[in-house]
Amino acid sequence: MPPRKITNLLALAILATLIERPMHPYEMASLMKARGKEHDMEIKWGSLYRVVENLVKHGFVEAVQSERQGGRPERTVYRITDAGRTELVDWTRELVAVPARRPGPFTAGLSVLAVLAPSDVAALLGRRADLLAAEIALFERELAGYDVPRLFLVEGEYELAMRRAELAWVRGFRAEITEGTLPGVADWRAYHETGELPPAVAELVARGKEE
Repeated sequence: MPPRKITNLLALAILATLIERPMHPYEMASLMKARGKEHDMEIKWGSLYRVVENLVKHGFVEAVQSERQGGRPERTVYRITDAGRTELVDWTRELVAVPARRPGPFTAGLSVLAVLAPSDVAALLGRRADLLAAEIALFERELAGYDVPRLFLVEGEYELAMRRAELAWVRGFRAEITEGTLPGVADWRAYHETGELPPAVAELVARGKEE
């Protein structure tokens, strides 16, 4: 599929907000913040006006009027266009249907895990598990407290499911380290005790030098 003209997810949130009614950027931001949109996607509020301008540039939203209240600066009211509605629907369909691999900080840390000793990793994973468990409990209470149709909470349900899955994995991997059942954990531990690479790893390093 062709690349999107705008990829900033704040644009998606703006289009989804404007589909309700025309409004000025300050009102858009207030409404999105009240709905906790920054928890659903990465949003940099300082770029709001620039993103609105890009949406206008590509014909997805248009200015309909300017208004002034008291001594406040003049505000431009925008509305979504037919092209914007099509973009909103197509973009949402793509996000829901197509898996996107976006490695995060935890994945980056795991990719260089061998620089830490097994005992250190076990302790750090234990800390992460405790924090995840507390976060899950808070998330469960928050979801239970909303009196809205489930359709408007599915993103929260998904995030909760992901955190539960991560907690299960973290606990399982930590158990493999502490119980000594993780393949290669003895060599990993010995490396941090002696500074000498395990034979299998040394062979891989040597092979890389030859190539």
